[in-house]
Amino acid sequence: MLGQPTPDGNPPEEETRVPGQADVGPAESEVPQPHSGFRPLIIEIIQTVLLTLVIFLAVRSVVQNFKVDGSSMEPTLHTGQYLLINKLTYFHLEGLPLQIARDVGLYRGDSASIFPFGGPQRGDIIVFRYPGGPDRDFIKRVIGLPGDQVQIDHGRVYVNGVLQHEDYIRAVPSYSVPPERVPEGQYFVLGDNRPNSSDSHIWGFVPEANIIGKAWVSYWPPNDWGVLAHNGIAGSQ
Repeated sequence: MLGQPTPDGNPPEEETRVPGQADVGPAESEVPQPHSGFRPLIIEIIQTVLLTLVIFLAVRSVVQNFKVDGSSMEPTLHTGQYLLINKLTYFHLEGLPLQIARDVGLYRGDSASIFPFGGPQRGDIIVFRYPGGPDRDFIKRVIGLPGDQVQIDHGRVYVNGVLQHEDYIRAVPSYSVPPERVPEGQYFVLGDNRPNSSDSHIWGFVPEANIIGKAWVSYWPPNDWGVLAHNGIAGSQ
């Protein structure tokens, strides 16, 4: 009731109102603001994109796709065939990382590089950057390792003086290559379609640094799907 004295004995203050003024609610600072749903959504999208990018880069560092272009690896591989290349298999240490491995006692050899997972072997099908133009990738089979002596006599391949048995080649070529030693850190490679392959018998060796990885899985076309077999070349007298 108006006019009722306050507990301290003072008369109550009367409420004044401007004519025509509507009732004013709580102060602006006390008015609850609607919660925006855009910020959490944007943050979630950014996190998803970053996670996808990290996964892509991680996968790309160990696996790469490759399309066979040409007939140089017939009958093993066909033009238009899509492969997955295992890059981790040929991971190697050199330079500062190798020096650190020596310093901590993990490696005591004197090689310029080491392959923790084994490195290329004779018979492996590998993808590499073409030494004559690193913007092009080639796929061939490893025939000679560093230190091997390779000779081709009218298409017959000799490694360290031993005739190699190769049941995967399409036809025996007619060319010959005099005996030559494969330099340290390089590889001698040939295509399985010997008469129609640009390989080491024409342009020389493949530097270790040019090797991208080992052909691993064929995933297209569907009838060629499966893990690729790497036939180790067998010596015979």
